[in-house]
Amino acid sequence: MSVNTALTAVLGRVRCVLPARADWAVMARSPRRDLLAGLAVAIVALPLALGFGVSSGLGAEAGLATAVVAGALAALFGGSNLQVSGPTGAMTVVLVPIIAQYGPGGVLTVGVMAGVLLIGLALLRAGQYMRYVPAPVVEGFTLGIACVIGLQQIPGALGVEKPEGEKVLLVAWRALVEFVAFPNWTAIGLSVGVAAVMLAGARWKPTVPFSIVAVIAATVIAQVFRLDEAAPIGDLPSGLPAPSLAFLKASEFGSLLAPAVAVAALAALESLLSATVADGMTVGQKHDPDKELFGQGIANLAAPLFGGVPATAAIARTAVNVRTGASSRLAALTHAAVLAVIVFAAAPLVSKIPLAALAGVLLATAIRMVEVGSLRAMAKATRSDAVVLVLTAAATLVLDLVYAVIIGLVVAGALALKAVANQARMEQVDFRPDLPGEHSDEEHALLAEYIVAYRIDGPLFFAGAHRFLLELSEVSDVKVVILRMARVTTLDATGALVLKDAVEKLNRRGIAVMTSGIRPGQRQALDAVGALDLLRLEGREYATTPEAIAGARKHLERAGLLPRTHHRPHRIRKAAR
Repeated sequence: MSVNTALTAVLGRVRCVLPARADWAVMARSPRRDLLAGLAVAIVALPLALGFGVSSGLGAEAGLATAVVAGALAALFGGSNLQVSGPTGAMTVVLVPIIAQYGPGGVLTVGVMAGVLLIGLALLRAGQYMRYVPAPVVEGFTLGIACVIGLQQIPGALGVEKPEGEKVLLVAWRALVEFVAFPNWTAIGLSVGVAAVMLAGARWKPTVPFSIVAVIAATVIAQVFRLDEAAPIGDLPSGLPAPSLAFLKASEFGSLLAPAVAVAALAALESLLSATVADGMTVGQKHDPDKELFGQGIANLAAPLFGGVPATAAIARTAVNVRTGASSRLAALTHAAVLAVIVFAAAPLVSKIPLAALAGVLLATAIRMVEVGSLRAMAKATRSDAVVLVLTAAATLVLDLVYAVIIGLVVAGALALKAVANQARMEQVDFRPDLPGEHSDEEHALLAEYIVAYRIDGPLFFAGAHRFLLELSEVSDVKVVILRMARVTTLDATGALVLKDAVEKLNRRGIAVMTSGIRPGQRQALDAVGALDLLRLEGREYATTPEAIAGARKHLERAGLLPRTHHRPHRIRKAAR
């Protein structure tokens, strides 16, 4: 491939992931509905952005910067008309250990590196592979994230300083021990009150943003009654910081590559999952997965430059966007614009929100992430689904999110292969209905004494081929084995080798193997390992079962086991292969 051809191909891929004119045209259809939806999402997103910023360790201002910058750019360049992006609990879970090891500069560098990786995935058309993530992995992943988010809020909800440590279970336990020694009932009252109002309000009036109502109420109570135990967020800058590259440390790029891959993988997984959920909640909307990865890449490249953290699409905010009537990207852009206005105009008021109130918001968010009905249905579906779900959730809680997804995918794949392999069957069948011509009962009995026919159904591949070899090798007391292969659905190199080994073992014992019905698509694997040559050597491969039976009879006649007969000419009738 010439340089010009390669350059043309790359430019073509870039054009495919850039926004098209049609993406912008949709924004003019229902601007009023989109503006109102964006306002509703901003009200819901404000406490979440603040809370996730605090949980990440970079402060509330980092959460707001991410919601504004990433929210706007992902809406402009993404592949979904309904997606809302910003800081999320899942990403916070990944960021905490990175901050502990590399500090704020490391997190921001990881964000930029993850953005580059996401753009690369988009150009490689990797978005289509999201469809191969099994539902139990997604459900287990979501359950594990919910547990981690809830545990992360324990220090804030109890009003204690966050203990040192990376493992969320250990940090939560240390916070509980400190609370028992020095209880802060004000903090726990505010956090539990905010969570209770959100959960009860969601059942009573789902369209009302009770998160902001509860946070305002908690802030007013803390200010009016001068509750010193209710520590506020603290001072926030009035506006976004100027873009800066000062945090990029080239010397750390090598050591930060693994965390960057983890962040990019999580951003891709959560964003494409959220876009799929949004499509399912509407009629006529369909996202472009590669454009969505590109939009998330651009968002993650830019957000760290303004002091933000790595971002993903947010399922909860996207769901609010859809439910409030959004139909285009204008809603997500409005959400980002409203938050920007808050950053510039209301920073002093926002800074007075108690940390315990934000902890309550995230506790309620974690509880609402758990879909009990979906978990129950998945656990009841099959034992394999239940195992994958529980294992993925446990790995998310104990290890980290990317390892959890990898473990879930590997286990789900292994169990799926086992289930597919168990579908393969080899059973003995009566070959006499397929005998060509007319034969007496005496001839039938004589042929049955020397010939046995087996039909192979299903896949013959690496996961179950050796079981087939064991069964076939146990054949004895016959002179000819006929293998009917028309119903073999899949045949790989391992299956072809196993078949070849079985034929060789039977031949060494003086048993001839005839085959019928080998499909054209299976010949390549059989030919590659020499199995076809073995069968063709003595002309033992046939198109149909009647032809294979006729060949078996001739073999027995040549061996002197059957008397040579001269049948009247007849037409070999077509039979099941």
